[in-house]
Amino acid sequence: MDYNTSKNKLLLREYGRNVQKLIEHALTITDNVERNHFAQAIIELMGNLNPHLKNVEDFKHLLWDHLFIISDFKLDVESPYPIIDKIIYEEKPKPLAYPQKPIQFKHYGGYIKMVIDKAKKLDDEKRTELSKYIASYMKLVHRSWNNETVNDEIVKNDLKLMSNGVLKLEDDESIRVLMKNTGTGTGMNRNNNNNQRNNSTNTNTNRNSSSSRNNNNRNNNNRNSGPRNNNPNNRNKPR
Repeated sequence: MDYNTSKNKLLLREYGRNVQKLIEHALTITDNVERNHFAQAIIELMGNLNPHLKNVEDFKHLLWDHLFIISDFKLDVESPYPIIDKIIYEEKPKPLAYPQKPIQFKHYGGYIKMVIDKAKKLDDEKRTELSKYIASYMKLVHRSWNNETVNDEIVKNDLKLMSNGVLKLEDDESIRVLMKNTGTGTGMNRNNNNNQRNNSTNTNTNRNSSSSRNNNNRNNNNRNSGPRNNNPNNRNKPR
């Protein structure tokens, strides 16, 4: 039995083994004219096997590139497009550098540290106002990771620690009041209201559907329980 594991590796699986066999046969054709005609026929077949590629820009160019890739760049035919270089094709891209920045409090994210650093450079009045927005956002983010009630003192201490004591709020200042004044929690409240409205609508719909179903069942029962004339002598009696 001939297993696929014993056959040549498929270089482009989307075209299948038969197309690869045709290209391998084209490598054995010695006549240049016949080999070029055979390559043109293979290109048409490859296009029919992958009609979704017709929406791709330079559709024919892509098919010719795939033809040379499947032939391992050994097919000698006249291409209407520049032939890609094997070295450039097999060259692996350089790995992208992943930003390695230490995050002091990961539940607040990395951008909040950048905002705090910029706020530290402002004058006192702007810094005080921006500190309220930052604290409101920090509590909002903290609440998304912590289902329990977030203590204002924790957020204030974290803000003071992240800013090296430059940004701070008053001890008697409530972050919940700040969130209402700054509008930080407006989006979350709006989403909660929408969810409650949707749940209420679904409940009413289910209640109405249940009522309609009960009414239909009641009417059917009344229709079936009506008086019947079961006397066979009265069935054919003229009225």
